[in-house]
Amino acid sequence: MKTDGTLWVWGRNNYGGLGLNFTGDRSSPVQLPGTEWKQVSSSFYWMMGTKTDGTLWAWGRDQGGCLAQNNTIQRSSPTQIPGTEWVVGQTDIYNATSGAGVKTDGTLWAWGYNTSGMLGQNDKVQYSSPVQIP
Repeated sequence: MKTDGTLWVWGRNNYGGLGLNFTGDRSSPVQLPGTEWKQVSSSFYWMMGTKTDGTLWAWGRDQGGCLAQNNTIQRSSPTQIPGTEWVVGQTDIYNATSGAGVKTDGTLWAWGYNTSGMLGQNDKVQYSSPVQIP
């Protein structure tokens, strides 16, 4: 990410994880559309980023519902996660199948695979939409 708010991606692009609306690899930086990126987090096959307007976006492989779209459909372009009050989003680096975000009110939310209870819900249920951590 550059200081002007542009986001640049390159590398392996399995499952559309670069967000360029195709799945071919890139060996040099390519700008992702838009200029208002604030923060970005990446995992093996998907990425997530916040914009300056408080929106949170995700794209790539949707294993376990990690793109928070209430399904498990892969997306090769950034897709907004519901809501406009996100401060930060973070992908799960360990197994690349869950994500979390913090909202402006300080609440913590999580989604995706939950095989070890890592979503903080006192269960091991998979969530494909954000659920608040108590």
